[in-house]
This record gives sequence, C-alpha cells and structure tokens, in this order.
Amino acid sequence: MLQKLHHGLIVSCQAPADSPLHNPTIIAAMAKAAVNQGAVAVRIDSPSHIHATRQEVDVPIIGLWKQQFADSEVYITPRYVDAMTVAAVGADIIAIDATLRPRPQGEKMEEIIKKIHGESGKLVMADVDTLEGAIAAVAAGADILGTTLYGYTQATKHLSPPGFDLLKAMVAQFRVPVICEGGVSSIAQCQEALKLGAYAVVVGTAITGIDLQVRAYVKGLQE
Repeated sequence: MLQKLHHGLIVSCQAPADSPLHNPTIIAAMAKAAVNQGAVAVRIDSPSHIHATRQEVDVPIIGLWKQQFADSEVYITPRYVDAMTVAAVGADIIAIDATLRPRPQGEKMEEIIKKIHGESGKLVMADVDTLEGAIAAVAAGADILGTTLYGYTQATKHLSPPGFDLLKAMVAQFRVPVICEGGVSSIAQCQEALKLGAYAVVVGTAITGIDLQVRAYVKGLQE
C-alpha cells in the first residue's frame, strides 16, 4: 500500500458543503479524472463520497470525515466511530487529526489508532501541525505522518503552509513515511517537497478547488 504512494501525487478531491460540487458522483468523477492522469492516490472526505469514489478508482483512498463538535477543535475524523465508518465504506488509509488538542468526548489518539489497527487492519495517517504532535502520533502507532494542519491550528496560525520546516524536521527524526500536505499550490513546491524527503505530496485546492480558485481570481480582478 505504501509503496504505491512513493514519490507520487495524491489529489485531494473535496468541495465546500454549500458548493454544487459537494456531491458524491461529482467527487468520484474528480477522483477518477485525477487517477486517469497519474495520481497515485486520492484523499476523500465523508462516507458517501468515499463510497462513491471506491466504485470508480482502484488506487488507495485516504479517507477522512470532517465533523464539528462543540467541545473540541479537532475535526478531521475526530472519533473512533468516525474512523471505523470511513474504513467500512472503502478507505484504505484512515486520516485522523493527530494534534495535541483535546478530542471530542475525551477520546485518546493512541486508543483510536490501536482500535483502527486491531479492528479494521487499515493504516493510519496522522495529520499534525507540530513536531511535538508528530512525536506523539508515532508513539501512538501512526503509520504515516502528514503536515496537513501546519498553519491551521491555534498553535500554528502564525505560520504559512506548506510546512516545509516541519516536513524537514519529521523526515530527519522518523522512519515512517512523511507526506507533504497543506497549501501546496505549484509544481515547484511539489518538487521541493520531494527534495526535502517527502514520501508523497498531496495537492487539493490548486487542482480540485474550483470554488476557492474562482473566488480568488474574482477578488484579484476586483482589486
């Protein structure tokens, strides 16, 4: 499974909830188009979108389920039950928020990872924001690290992704594959990530984010 990702492009196929693109059939079509052009894997949010995508592609699916809870800032596959739902609908790798922030309902990251491994046999991608979070994730048994949340948490909001400094630090310290994700918006940045030791690179908005891309262009023209 991991060898299929090595030095490849992973395309994140997602859309805002209020977008007409936020439809399982459309997301699956985006994913298939990406795979047809050489993407080694896709990253998909929510059970219905993962299920639809599984019918269209045979490459690894990194699955997650974004959810909001009043008692926690953690939103990427925050609970064990969410992870198992994602696994059941066809994800090969389960992405979870692996920051040091408290999880909803008091669940612990290490317990979630242990249960995912034991009950589904699926790999776990730990989306982190800091080196401290990565250390905890590896100790908890994460199979893959991602720079996904660098710049998107309270602790890192002063930093701008891509998290190349975090990427370098994690590559130097850990043996598990480190994936560069978050804010990657050019081929040059993808190449730089691989030079720094990234196992693979995830690109989302720059490829599939029609809503955000159009908004940015329109704003630029208005200015």
